[in-house]
Amino acid sequence: MRACIFANGELGHPDLDRARIRPNDLLIAADGGGRYCLQFGLKPTVLIGDFDSLDNETLEAFRNAGTKVIHHPASKDQTDLELAIRYACDHGADEILILGGLGQRWDQTLANLLLPAAPYLSGKMIRLVDGLQEIAVLRSGERLTIHGQPGDTVSLIPLGSDSREITTSGLKYSLNRDALSFGSTRGISNVLLDREASIELGKGLLLCILIHANYESTEKSSHQ
Repeated sequence: MRACIFANGELGHPDLDRARIRPNDLLIAADGGGRYCLQFGLKPTVLIGDFDSLDNETLEAFRNAGTKVIHHPASKDQTDLELAIRYACDHGADEILILGGLGQRWDQTLANLLLPAAPYLSGKMIRLVDGLQEIAVLRSGERLTIHGQPGDTVSLIPLGSDSREITTSGLKYSLNRDALSFGSTRGISNVLLDREASIELGKGLLLCILIHANYESTEKSSHQ
């Protein structure tokens, strides 16, 4: 099952991101992410958070529409987005799409980018998307297939330590059981050669970023 979570960040391409939603997604709004559901005319199944970003009138409107509202105290150990991710996992989601996970606050953005690396999310497919950009984390022993169009940009960034035994196919600059050093920019700005490419990681954590060249490329990727 796929869950789609609206966070309280920014949507650079609202129309494009709205088109990613599927009718059978488990739709979750993390606090202020509920604003996007209102904007798009969507009713989330669940609205979760401490609600410092939504007024009471909006909360009541969601509740009256049948949305389950889960209120957490402001003093808590997880962000609203992490609470939403945990809810999705607890209710059977093995794939999670996060919209609005990036924004002007670098602390929140960095934390959101690293969330998919949490050990309890092992085996889950989690993507943060923002318009033309898609971001995922690859773990030791995993293989990621990405979809786009020739000319799309692919960047690979090691997390925490060196990423080793990386093998790619379908990219202009190939890797064959190679390593990328933590802090190195070697993996930046690779290029997709066809509609599909794969990345395999032997050891470590790897942040994989796909930047579509245009709307058409993103549309085809979002329906894979």
